[in-house]
Amino acid sequence: MMQVQFILNPISGTKEKSEIPQQIEEHLDKRLYDYTIRYTEYAGHAREIAEEAAREGVDIVVAVGGDGTVNEVGCGLTGTSTALGILPCGSGNGLARHLNIPVSIKGSLDILNRNCIKTLDYCTINGHPFFCTCGMGFDAFISQKFSESKRRGPATYVENVLREGLRYQPETYTIEDESGRYRYQAYLVACANASQYGNNAYIAPQASMSDGLLDVIVIEPFDLLDAPQISFDQMNKTLNKSVKVKTFTAKKVHIHRKQGGPVHFDGDPMMMGTDIEVAVVEHGIRMVVNPDSDDNAEVTPNLLQSTISELFNEVSTWRSSINHQRRNMIAMNKKLIRKLTK
Repeated sequence: MMQVQFILNPISGTKEKSEIPQQIEEHLDKRLYDYTIRYTEYAGHAREIAEEAAREGVDIVVAVGGDGTVNEVGCGLTGTSTALGILPCGSGNGLARHLNIPVSIKGSLDILNRNCIKTLDYCTINGHPFFCTCGMGFDAFISQKFSESKRRGPATYVENVLREGLRYQPETYTIEDESGRYRYQAYLVACANASQYGNNAYIAPQASMSDGLLDVIVIEPFDLLDAPQISFDQMNKTLNKSVKVKTFTAKKVHIHRKQGGPVHFDGDPMMMGTDIEVAVVEHGIRMVVNPDSDDNAEVTPNLLQSTISELFNEVSTWRSSINHQRRNMIAMNKKLIRKLTK
């Protein structure tokens, strides 16, 4: 019999959790598992429980909650032989969705019963482990606003984006990796171990948790007319095709910004300084995965999604070209007026 411990965060996410213990009792394969349930009582408690379980030789520790709970439990299991399982009931469930773990409790217990465990990568940002994504710029700013909101869920996130998006000013970032140093003015810089933020918003549709690489995403400044395209590309797995987006892979990046501010990792905000180090820890954590899902397979859009994305990008390129020509003509006119008025 394998030993499995469920760590349940009673206040995370948007789902009612009072019935989860009964669902575990009904649907967990007790021919395979002996189980216990522990409840978190304060911030950081999930990590402490997970570390204790790993020391005691528990085979699988299952995070029952959102991405924040998953992060806490995962932090307690890195570098150990104890595997991380997920019963997703948060507001985004980014890691579970990347691993194709159903967001229903019964569905995720069915995956647990299949007992497929793989050793995958995780990452660190200034030494703090994360398993899905981290970032700075607009997404970190919104993550901070979201954490301060009394309501959770996608509607609150979208509300914050719409309210704050037009007022946010891009920043200048210097990014250094194995191939060199690059300077960008950017709306946001994200580093992804997995493909999405959550709620099927794909920031890095090509990301894999077993390739030993970070996917780095730089979204350059865009205007109001570009915003629908960026949103469409995120939801339809075509963000890497956008003309406003630069992507590359690296094992480690150093990011410098002019002033400190919020960053996020796995959706939780934290204040950090001007220098950020993000790195991959290869094969650093064991996870329960969907045996029917291939983590190395790039998440690809269908033909209709690709066609619409290409059309958006052609329009954006055309608009940029016209705007560039218009600015050149204005500059020429000003120069001519100065000469005529001398």
